[in-house]
Order: sequence, then structure tokens, then C-alpha cells
Amino acid sequence: MAGRFNGRHGPAIFVGDAPALDFLNSIATPAAATIDWIDDGEGLLRWLAQARLVPAATLESMRAQALPGELDKVAHQARDLREWFRGFVQEHKGRPLVLENLDELESLNRLLARDEMFSRITLQPETKPALLAFQVARRWRSPEALLFPIGEALARFVSTEDFSHVKACEGPACTLLFADHGRGHARRWCSMAICGNRAKQATHRKRRRTDAPASARR
Repeated sequence: MAGRFNGRHGPAIFVGDAPALDFLNSIATPAAATIDWIDDGEGLLRWLAQARLVPAATLESMRAQALPGELDKVAHQARDLREWFRGFVQEHKGRPLVLENLDELESLNRLLARDEMFSRITLQPETKPALLAFQVARRWRSPEALLFPIGEALARFVSTEDFSHVKACEGPACTLLFADHGRGHARRWCSMAICGNRAKQATHRKRRRTDAPASARR
């Protein structure tokens, strides 16, 4: 998990090893109840901040200027986008994408077509002396623009990720997805601290029951 406590749900879960999968994991069942970190407009702002997809100043501006209910509407659109993309990933994980899959991504291309990105020359203030730098920026004309960096993350994911290494956690009740970038691609769990540890404990309990004398198992 990553991020500081911020809001009623606590920090979101970031174990996907890819921003697109972290977006899918913004709804999960880490304990007894399902948590949706983008269940309303404020939740969307908090999740975008933790995911570092939108500058903090932009999020504060959106929070201050949005009309009543406007951010909630965008959060609803984000959830629709999330579940559409979940279906795509679930359908194709475990094997490479092929050219025929492009038609399935048309709705994502329509979202990307509304994005207002531009390039500019700016300064790198962290260098001494300051150097010129090429920067890609975005115009944030309305709260709907908060969907654009998510759409960009999804597009980069399908364009660069080998779907052969996209996996679902093997935890019995876990819904988390991840990209297995490890050597040998042997990862099985969303996190060793979560489902991996639970599986170890279950194996240990089973072994103890198996090794116990017959009289103790009655």
C-alpha cells in the first residue's frame, strides 16, 4: 500500500506496478468490506493526488471552482471508465494483445481525442544554474479534464505492456490486478504483506493439521 491517511477510507492501494492497474485497484476488498476510493468527487480528487496523476495545485483549483455535484458526476464517469477497462483487461490478460483488439479501444480513443495537451519550453528550477527543458502540459478547462491523465495512463499501458504478464492475485477473495515485471514472472500475490502472508498462514495451519496425531484431530 502507498500514501498517507487522507479521508474516510485511508490510503489507496498501489500494488499494480502500473498506473492503469492501480486505477482498476481503486476499488478493492482489503478486509471484510469493499472500498471504492473514487466513490464520489472528493474521493476522486484524493485518489488522483495519491496516484500523482494530477498536480496538487490543479486539484485544489478544481475543488474550489467546481459547481455543486460536478465532481461527483466526473467520479461517476471515472467509475464507468474503470469498469469498462477492467472488462478489457480481464478478457485479454495472460496473452499478448493483437491488432484486432484495437477496435475494442475506440471509446478510449474518443476520450483521448478531447484531451488538450500542448508542449512548451520551460526551466528546470531544481538545477543550478537553471536549464531549459521541454515539457508536455495540459489545459484543465473543466473538471472533466481530470479524466484525461487517467485515459493517458490506460493508453500507455495497452501500448507498452506485455499482457502476458498481467495477472490477477491468487488470493481467494482478492480482486487486485498487477503487472508481473519480476525476473521469471513468478509473482502470484498482489502483495506478500497482504495475500502472500495469508496464503503462508493457511498452508502452515493445513500442515499442522496434517502432521498432528490422529487423536488430536478428533
